[in-house]
Amino acid sequence: MAAFAALTVATTVVPVTTAQATQQTLAGFDISESQGVPDMAAAKAAGAVFAFVKDTAGTGYVNPNFLAQFRAAKDAGLIRGLYHYARPDGGSGADQARYLHDHDGKWYADGMSLPPVLDVEDTQGAAPCYGLTPDAMVAWITDFSTTLRALVGHVPIIYTSTRWWKACTGNSTVFSGSHVLWLARYAPDPGELPGGWSLGFWQSATTGPLPGDQDTYFGTLTQLKGLTTG
Repeated sequence: MAAFAALTVATTVVPVTTAQATQQTLAGFDISESQGVPDMAAAKAAGAVFAFVKDTAGTGYVNPNFLAQFRAAKDAGLIRGLYHYARPDGGSGADQARYLHDHDGKWYADGMSLPPVLDVEDTQGAAPCYGLTPDAMVAWITDFSTTLRALVGHVPIIYTSTRWWKACTGNSTVFSGSHVLWLARYAPDPGELPGGWSLGFWQSATTGPLPGDQDTYFGTLTQLKGLTTG
């Protein structure tokens, strides 16, 4: 998720558009290997309701802190999820969904586990859009999603930016009716949404009062918990 962070200066999580101003929101955060194991109980006391933890990337990386981070979030009573950093230039969508699943990327029917996340964004040093055409990228994401659903019973939440989605999928609307959007945009408001989506989660800053990146869920606690059901 660092690639999006480099595009603009981090800001505080403050929804400001008219429609969003009247919508209930919940605070959360996301972390990777570099954050170690934060004090999750302190994060919850500071207002966090949910947390996402990086698990895998491509078919060759596993976060060495994942289990400790995920268990700490569970012990603190946070609604939690995990994410896979996509590398469409390093294996099929199906292969990467299986790699995630084989490395603790599972879903638990405990009422506190969110569906796994597919993080699609630029990678420094890789070709733009990983060298794929928009149609090929949509097919890759579909391959990941279909395989993950067969493995865990859920399609992934999709993390992306409007810029990346437009450039790399042609602003595809294929996923908007079935996959929750987690938007990356470091600005005072979410701005234009891609692909016909409504806003689920918003990553708005790389630093703030909570550990790691700062996130907002647009909805009620009941709606958030609804994402944890089978």
